[in-house]
Amino acid sequence: ERIVPGSPYGESKHILERYLHWMDEIYDFRYACLRYFNASGASPERGEDHDPETHLIPLVLQVALGQRDQITIFGDDYDTPDGTCVRDYIHVVDLAQAHILALRDLDNGSRKYNLGNGRGYSIKQVIDTAREITGHPIPATVGPRRPGDPDVLIASSESINHDLGWRPRYPRLQDIMQTAWDWHVAHPHGYQK
Repeated sequence: ERIVPGSPYGESKHILERYLHWMDEIYDFRYACLRYFNASGASPERGEDHDPETHLIPLVLQVALGQRDQITIFGDDYDTPDGTCVRDYIHVVDLAQAHILALRDLDNGSRKYNLGNGRGYSIKQVIDTAREITGHPIPATVGPRRPGDPDVLIASSESINHDLGWRPRYPRLQDIMQTAWDWHVAHPHGYQK
């Protein structure tokens, strides 16, 4: 498997994977590396919240809730159908299930898995989906590109599906967005209240 990280963040994760590989080789230290793509959605019981918030879906929903004036699209000149970055969004509940399966399988050896839905959605598609689900206009402006943002990032989760039978329960952006919206409406200030 050839990995070429495209950012310092990606490089740090790759270094950790190499370190874990050597721990397994030398000390028989079993591990599971789960490479998340864009974690999103919310569990009804636990939600999903960050401070400060940096993830696209919650930021868009904050605009719908009146907590932000608008969302900024960082570049609209990417080599994609609508010019905005395309990303693979994976529901937090699906990530949790992948963790459980991977931990149960550690006796069979160390593993590395990509976790995503295998399909991508553009930034504009995410905003349009949020508009549909929330019923709010969600103003958006275009800003400059962020350094290091690739045009498209889509996961292949075939390995974990083959090895462990894992499949996302929330493969559609609409379902992911709906769970996030439901939680944010019930908890407009996140974990604070």
